[in-house]
Amino acid sequence: MAQEVLLPKLGLTMEEGTIIEWVAQSGDVVKTGDILLRLATDKVDVEIEAEGDGRFEPVVPEGATLPPGAVIAWLLSGDERAPTGSVVTAAVALPAAPVATVGDGDELRDLDPAAGASPERQGNGRLLASPNAKRIAGDVGINLTVLRGSGPGGRIVSEDVEEEIARQRAAPSVNSPVPGQFVSPLVRRHASVSGVDLSTVRGTGLSGRIRRADVEAAAAMLAAPAVAAPAPAAPAPAAPTGPRAGQVVPLTGMRGAIARNMHASLQEMAQLTHGYEAEVGGLLALRERLKVEWAGSGVNVPTINDFVIRAVGHALVEHPMLNATIRDGAIYLLEQVNVGVAVAVSDGLVVPVVRDADRQPLASIAAQTRALATAARNGTLTLSQLEGATFVVSSLGSYGVDFFTPVVNPGNTGILGVGRVRDGVRWEGDVPHRTSVLTLSLSFDHRAVDGAPAAQFLRSVSGLLARPLLLLAG
Repeated sequence: MAQEVLLPKLGLTMEEGTIIEWVAQSGDVVKTGDILLRLATDKVDVEIEAEGDGRFEPVVPEGATLPPGAVIAWLLSGDERAPTGSVVTAAVALPAAPVATVGDGDELRDLDPAAGASPERQGNGRLLASPNAKRIAGDVGINLTVLRGSGPGGRIVSEDVEEEIARQRAAPSVNSPVPGQFVSPLVRRHASVSGVDLSTVRGTGLSGRIRRADVEAAAAMLAAPAVAAPAPAAPAPAAPTGPRAGQVVPLTGMRGAIARNMHASLQEMAQLTHGYEAEVGGLLALRERLKVEWAGSGVNVPTINDFVIRAVGHALVEHPMLNATIRDGAIYLLEQVNVGVAVAVSDGLVVPVVRDADRQPLASIAAQTRALATAARNGTLTLSQLEGATFVVSSLGSYGVDFFTPVVNPGNTGILGVGRVRDGVRWEGDVPHRTSVLTLSLSFDHRAVDGAPAAQFLRSVSGLLARPLLLLAG
């Protein structure tokens, strides 16, 4: 009997998905667990497995963008033919990825596979591991039963296997070629379209794996005009890798999701923005001291943004209306304090989440933000790392921006913008004193939060930043 293959709904906020590549081809006989396609959503690129056996027949082309629940292919038996007039059916919701619990000693569970969930088996005894993870493990002789999965429900994904390979090797250089180098179908396709020979590309991913960013960098070098005998002191600037004049950028995938969410946010909320100046001279002095004292210890010195996230976590407990959501005509104050951290990537913006930010020590927050930012830029974030933010921090300080107007993410009631550190002046009588000032920009939903409570929240954050030892020790 013909079995529909539907575009899955991956996460509560997913509204559409784009078929990047059909891995299975028309007429292929597939079995449960075989990879059928690679799907791009507004947040992640994922491999979709077959949920049954049969002869595979796709009914939409590569590049198609469809809503969850759309019929995209059929699994057929014998001489069956794909039914005509396939229509979009009701979306089929997949089980949500479990939220990692955080307690003593396991703050980094979402980031470190060694601290993640133990691999589980389904009722039929099949190990919860992606086909790609099984293939990689088989190629290099890794025993999957000893690994801990970082995917939903403890599922072992290819990144878990690659991290195990990296641990077993003697710290090879990330730019050195690795025998049996792994390249995903998406990267291979991107290289083919860009005219890049993968054998000439040095990977910067785990175990030297070639990432999409490596291919883009190689393509940029190919596109750069040859320069005759360049002077050693004046190397040619890198060719731009972003959109160029004359191109048409479709509002699909991540770009389309950002456009829809931001437009909906401004249409549905009554948003206002407060600006506030926080004095951070003591914080900067503490960071310089930590750089010296922690040198060579392997402990990362928290960034200014890490201190801000820590301060925000504490302040949200005192000001719960900014850690809330509005639905069904009511304001729901949320129990968890999960701070999203906006990270710019090549084709948009992602917001991975630091969970329980009110209870995390600063060192743990610093470790998480680094790992999340790296995963975001490598394209390896999981859905569980991208969902559940109750408040967001967005920083443009590294771009020289002082004040800006961040847009509140749908489902939240506030977002904090962090500007650059600049020189300020504090007067004591007629005597000026040079200070260091950080500009904070709080956008909030006026339906839930009035101007005075929003200002009090900013004052709480500023007060904590002015006493950084409390954030370091608390």
